[in-house]
Amino acid sequence: MNKLPQEQIESIIRLALEEDDYENDITSNAIIPENQTGTAFIIAKEEGVLACVNIILPILHTVDPTIRVNLLQNEGGHIKKDDIIAEIEGNLRKILVAERTVLNFLSHLSGIATITASYVEKVKGTKAIIRDTRKTLPGMRLLEKYAVTVGGGENHRLNMADGILIKDNHLAFLRKNGTTLTDIIRKARKNSDSNTVIEVEVDNVDDAMEVLQTDVDIILLDNMNAEDMKKVVAASGGKVKLEASGGINLDNIREAALAGVDYISIGALTHSAKSLDFSLEVES
Repeated sequence: MNKLPQEQIESIIRLALEEDDYENDITSNAIIPENQTGTAFIIAKEEGVLACVNIILPILHTVDPTIRVNLLQNEGGHIKKDDIIAEIEGNLRKILVAERTVLNFLSHLSGIATITASYVEKVKGTKAIIRDTRKTLPGMRLLEKYAVTVGGGENHRLNMADGILIKDNHLAFLRKNGTTLTDIIRKARKNSDSNTVIEVEVDNVDDAMEVLQTDVDIILLDNMNAEDMKKVVAASGGKVKLEASGGINLDNIREAALAGVDYISIGALTHSAKSLDFSLEVES
């Protein structure tokens, strides 16, 4: 996720601009002279972690390739209230056309990076790595998962082709039909490439112990308390990677990390991140 596919990003940008009917801004067209030029600044309204600052230029250039952008803050930098993020010069109508789209992307993605950084800080000094999930906005997954890495987290699966994750619904159906947990894992290994990562979700210690006797790469400990996690960690002896998920927040994540798990996956990084506030202000 460190390098975003250009074609897909351009598609996301164009969709956002078209959603705003950017070629028909009747307000600016009615009151701003057609050839009026000006300067505007993007300003942080609160403290946080800046993410996807490099999306500002392609958004503006989609509207008008002659607009100039001077970025004044670094990607992943910790910004403070009133910091100037970028200086923008060019046709004023076009700058105003792109204003909301630029701020929407910057606010949402910086919010994800900011909350991710908060979780990363909470587990500092442990071996736990913060990971995201697939709980992302439709069409925004690439950018949202990138923002997680800017905040210091790592990406879980990008999509369903990225690895096998045997979850509760898979298990419920197969067990109902008489297949054991061990047989399910054996079948998954048999019907996948040798280099495919296999992860299995369990919600109790007994199932975790059974999975430890099989050929899996990661065990997902779903909604387990810290004491049960510690039991699984001790029994695993480092044989497989262990991931905690479910019911974990900023108040209890340190307890989960200290249980000794390798990963902690947090859906809230993407589905509940509060947007970071920015404004675009035209020089008067």
